[in-house]
Amino acid sequence: MFDSLALLPPDSILGLAAACRADSNPDKVDLTLGVYMDETGLCPVFEAVQQAQRDLVQEEMTKVYMPPQGDAAYLEGVQTLVLGEERRALLGDRLTAVQTPGGCGAVRLGAEVIFAAAPTATVWVSDPTWPVHIPLMGSVGLQFKSYRYYSAAIRGLDFTAMLEDLEAASPGDIVLLHGCCHNPSGVDPNAEQWQALATFMAERALVPMVDFAYQGMGAGLSEDAAGLRCLIDHIPEMIIAVSSSKNIGLYRERAGAVIFLGGDARAAEAMASQAVSAARRVYSMPPAHGALLAGRVLSSPDLRSQWAAELAQICQRINGLRRDFCDALIAETDRDFAFISEEHGMFSFLGLSVEQAQRLRNDKSVYVLDSSRINIAGLNAGNMDRVVNAVSAVL
Repeated sequence: MFDSLALLPPDSILGLAAACRADSNPDKVDLTLGVYMDETGLCPVFEAVQQAQRDLVQEEMTKVYMPPQGDAAYLEGVQTLVLGEERRALLGDRLTAVQTPGGCGAVRLGAEVIFAAAPTATVWVSDPTWPVHIPLMGSVGLQFKSYRYYSAAIRGLDFTAMLEDLEAASPGDIVLLHGCCHNPSGVDPNAEQWQALATFMAERALVPMVDFAYQGMGAGLSEDAAGLRCLIDHIPEMIIAVSSSKNIGLYRERAGAVIFLGGDARAAEAMASQAVSAARRVYSMPPAHGALLAGRVLSSPDLRSQWAAELAQICQRINGLRRDFCDALIAETDRDFAFISEEHGMFSFLGLSVEQAQRLRNDKSVYVLDSSRINIAGLNAGNMDRVVNAVSAVL
């Protein structure tokens, strides 16, 4: 039966990470995976999460299924974190949420709800976008068009071109946006551009779907949510896919949520019911451990304060790495790399050709994607000079 089944190539990112692991060079550097690494090269466990886990292990009395919609403490905490207490209270029963297996599960359930409501709607995605967006949503049956976003020529957001492309969108079309820390470019709209985008979409009855995976890792918890909250203040319907992998460090625990904003309470309830039904078809019941940990962290004043302080330190370190890397590249190459220090989150394009990116991997054991996207958080004091010298050598 399976003898003629095609053997598929490895994922473009995961395949390079595997190649790096197989590289015998002791000085190899992996800048491919989108995972936060500390100064020692380890993806750390938050101390607040460790405390929550100790408490959970001591207190947990059952391993029965979670409720279909998920852990109530987690869902309440995530909505408050994303929207802010005041805005969440104001929106009231126009908001619903469903726990998901990570941010990927949130994107998938959001796509399921979109297809159930408007199967002929077009989803507009940024060029470039996270490469898993289209497979995740397209597997539901949705169709896509792209809008220009990152411009290699200006090393930043071409906002005029973005709006020009979205002029072709029809009322009811979905615009997939990165809420902050755009993956793969690290380039986000500024406050004025978010305001203009919100007005533009409201006037044309376009519906935002916001992938919100990096809150707190760009400029701060509130700062990173400002664009998303601007959209909410202008647009009556919205879907938000939230991941707790990055900002709570629960990568392997697969904790996420999809938040629905409906035009009224009935619409919001219907959106959640469609998501729960889709989950039942796809994976049946939500995973427990990660959401229970995150729910404890977000609902405990002491743990939340501790976690927020830890996250702020991570944010500061990423931004410090950006500045140091930018300064070192400029000093070594005498070229303009100032854009790196102006971006947000873990990702940046170095502006290298495919050939140069391949030479970095093959000749220098510095692993970057063919697009020259790198994970800034993969840098540290021990490998910074090596990466800078390697980039300089291939330019």
